Amino acid sequence: MKQHSLINKLYLLGLTAIFVTACATTQEVSGPDDGAQTGATVGSDGSMIITEDDVGASASAIADEQMTAQEMLEQSDSILANRTIYFEFNSAKLSDETLAILEAHGAFIAENGNVEVRLEGHADERGSREYNIALGDRRAQSVRRVLLLQGASTDQIDTVSYGEEQPAMPGHDEESWAENRRVELIYKVR
Repeated sequence: MKQHSLINKLYLLGLTAIFVTACATTQEVSGPDDGAQTGATVGSDGSMIITEDDVGASASAIADEQMTAQEMLEQSDSILANRTIYFEFNSAKLSDETLAILEAHGAFIAENGNVEVRLEGHADERGSREYNIALGDRRAQSVRRVLLLQGASTDQIDTVSYGEEQPAMPGHDEESWAENRRVELIYKVR
């Protein structure tokens, strides 16, 4: 499916190159109200001409699609760089903000069959050890459900709960506890 899409894009890129070389005269087209330049050009016969900037943008879009899963995970400015999901006290409910992050992760996992993720559930120190293990598991399962709804397969996702055993931040105050109520997404690319 991806190869077919890439072939179509390359075909479109080739047609664009033919258009650019076939049309010798161009004129700028201005915006409807403000007279600003849009960058689109029109040939003497009224046909639309794609500029070199447009061709470059198409080529960079194709190059982005050819990135490996590992390269996508290594991008620090990507939504995939956010791999820690935080929770309220005594809750496994996901906020709207974390849902958007998890939807991106789910789509990424679904599109990359060579990717596996381990969901590590955690809790703060309040509550019994057994309760916190169960709470960490409920949190990991909440994240897992969203990833599966986005198309990730069950064999790509593993869950584990550490409860209170591996705090992200030591301390006995709300700031520390807030950092410890989390699920971490740990990726492995095969």
